[in-house]
Amino acid sequence: MAERPNEREDAFLAAFRGSFTSTLRWHQFEALWELLGTQDPGGWYVYAVGEPPPEARCTEQQFTRFLLEIAALLRREHDEDYCGIVYADDLTNPALVKIFDPNNLGVSCGYSNNPPLPGWILSKLKPVDLPATVEQPAGRMRWWRRLFG
Repeated sequence: MAERPNEREDAFLAAFRGSFTSTLRWHQFEALWELLGTQDPGGWYVYAVGEPPPEARCTEQQFTRFLLEIAALLRREHDEDYCGIVYADDLTNPALVKIFDPNNLGVSCGYSNNPPLPGWILSKLKPVDLPATVEQPAGRMRWWRRLFG
């Protein structure tokens, strides 16, 4: 029996909103990246949040290139002695990894009523359009309705 789109969306959103562990230190990030590099690269979706979600899993070449390029970007643009902006649902057997954009952090850790969405996601589940799932604050909606009624 074919999976209904809502079931897929619900499964991805449940995983996305689940429990995550930060790679607080760079050595933890490197260990996670080494582990990801040894996993089946054809089993992953690579999603740039804000772009349309991918329809297909990436190729081995795409996955390997992404791991190398994002690691370089994070090291270059997050010039800190800690990482703390990459989270995995399980550091030893990841199925979903959130990578926050160093230039759009907001409050990526701790508590926030409006935490920023990650910049990129690695997922074994097919992603959904995350920006479409985020509610606009009521004040913004009133403002919009006042303009365009």
